[in-house]
Amino acid sequence: MEGLSNTSRQEIMLENGLPNVSSILTLQGFNLPPQSVVPAFLFASLNYMIILFCNLVLLLTILLNKSLHQPMYLLLLSLPINDIIGSTSLFPQVINELLLDSRRIPYNACVTQAFFIHIYGAGSVFILTAMAYDRYVAICCPLQYGTIMTHAHVMRIITLVWLSNFAVMGVLFFLLLRLPRCRSEMPHSYCDNPSLLRLTCADTTINNIYGLALVAVTQVVALGIIFCTYIQILVACFRSKRADTKSKALQTCATHLIVFLFLECLGLFTIISYRIPNLSAQTRRFIGVSTMIFPPTVNPIIYGLKTKEIKDKIFKFFRSKILPG
Repeated sequence: MEGLSNTSRQEIMLENGLPNVSSILTLQGFNLPPQSVVPAFLFASLNYMIILFCNLVLLLTILLNKSLHQPMYLLLLSLPINDIIGSTSLFPQVINELLLDSRRIPYNACVTQAFFIHIYGAGSVFILTAMAYDRYVAICCPLQYGTIMTHAHVMRIITLVWLSNFAVMGVLFFLLLRLPRCRSEMPHSYCDNPSLLRLTCADTTINNIYGLALVAVTQVVALGIIFCTYIQILVACFRSKRADTKSKALQTCATHLIVFLFLECLGLFTIISYRIPNLSAQTRRFIGVSTMIFPPTVNPIIYGLKTKEIKDKIFKFFRSKILPG
């Protein structure tokens, strides 16, 4: 406790019946050399602004154009919202750390950050799985598409995606918060469930079982749905006699599949990194942060440029508002 200011000393409280457990956690930090701090700060700030700008453009393009109020785009609407949640959970804390050289974060803020980071991770999988189902119905059952994918049905799918996400993550963090905490040194540069679990001094078997079961069930269900739908989509495309229909369907599905596989690979590397004790802390931090940086940056660019209807609306807006006449 030496070296703490009076204000800091007042932040020490009794938690869960354990004395001298600080309400302020200390993150590992990125351990950058002094000459790299300013470039890292500029990179993080610029990357965050790009993520916000691109995702807000995609979000507003869909919201403000009634011609895009179709099932495919209404489901896509959840993706930029989820990406904004994920990036906003991470970047302000990272930027603050780089700018002020502060590795301290209140415990409640750390839990909040971890909760929304996990909401982002699971939400990405749920949303992309729902979008795969929509593409399956559109390509394999085109005559029944309007009957099946009604506005009410799409709203039910979106509601199910978000409610399921908050429900499973709510249970995950309920199991975390019931445990007494006896440490305040975080093993990671940002907050997540595995790192917070390491601060506890109780049996975490239930938490570990639930966490692994959640990952396993989510992956099996998501991969199962996507694998089955895309097999049937490929079969339907190759049976189609119309070259333009086949080309458009394959292009749409390829875009979706690239985004999903990209996210899955990054997520899988992040999960595996926690199970490899000999992995360097710097490598683990890079893998974890990559999952929060690349998908939110790439997703709106891919869907904005590869989806003709959205691309046309975006270009039309910028031509009329920024380059009039």
